[in-house]
Amino acid sequence: MSEKAKAPARRTQHVRSEESRAKILAAAERVFARDGVDGARIDEIAVEAGVNKALLYYYFKSKERLYEAVIEEHLGEFNRHAFRVLQADGPADALLLEYVDLQFDFISRRRMHAPLFQQFMTRGAKPPTRLVRDYIIPRAEALQKLLVRGMREGALRKADPFHTAASIAALVVFYFSSAPIMKLFGRTDPYSPAGIALRKKEVRNFIRHGLFSRPDAS
Repeated sequence: MSEKAKAPARRTQHVRSEESRAKILAAAERVFARDGVDGARIDEIAVEAGVNKALLYYYFKSKERLYEAVIEEHLGEFNRHAFRVLQADGPADALLLEYVDLQFDFISRRRMHAPLFQQFMTRGAKPPTRLVRDYIIPRAEALQKLLVRGMREGALRKADPFHTAASIAALVVFYFSSAPIMKLFGRTDPYSPAGIALRKKEVRNFIRHGLFSRPDAS
């Protein structure tokens, strides 16, 4: 068979390979979010993905690498959008709110992001060093640069940029991470349209009045 004749077969194989990998990642995302990294079982992920267990090891080598691949997909997708906002020209206060909206909307749409990210941040003796170095630190530094620019230009009040960035992340992320507990308080489902709209409004107001030099300006 000529190379030209083999090309369609190779493309078909590549598509099937990508589809299998995507199924595994989607299944792993659900299982890791529900059971945690330690509680998740490769056999269960394989069954949920509808693939042979050997295929998981072929693509990802181990449960730990599969977990990191799930997290990396989330971090990479968010960073692709985040850097466009954080590094854009324009008023720093407006860009900061745009970034907060972006992060809020990203987490609210991906309901498994909050439990996965909570596990990611509390790995204890096994921190995911590469993912922090490649994704978290560059985005945190870009956010801090935006904050420093806003403070220098007078749009934002003076504050420690590192702790300000950490506080902004906490304002957004904690609401979704604590969703199961909030239900025990008798609150509405944090993921309901009404709950999300109210929380988003309150976060924006908190940031405006906590950081903006002119919080009531349009």
